[in-house]
Amino acid sequence: MSSSTVRASAREAAVEARVGDRIVVHSTHQGEPERTGEVLEVRGDSGGPPYLVKWSPDGHTGLFYPAGSCNVVHETARG
Repeated sequence: MSSSTVRASAREAAVEARVGDRIVVHSTHQGEPERTGEVLEVRGDSGGPPYLVKWSPDGHTGLFYPAGSCNVVHETARG
């Protein structure tokens, strides 16, 4: 499985995503579930943020700027 882990800071831009990739935002609190969403649009340069993401399970969409710990799971890795 191909994924990129992000520990974002103001100086760090280590995220690259493409349309169809999944964003997984890891919980920072015990018992809180992960959030997952599908990248609908990439608005940054060279695959960088911000991303327009459709979040599961309710389907709401919003701009996402990575912060904290998250992974990008590339669509080709999901089969």
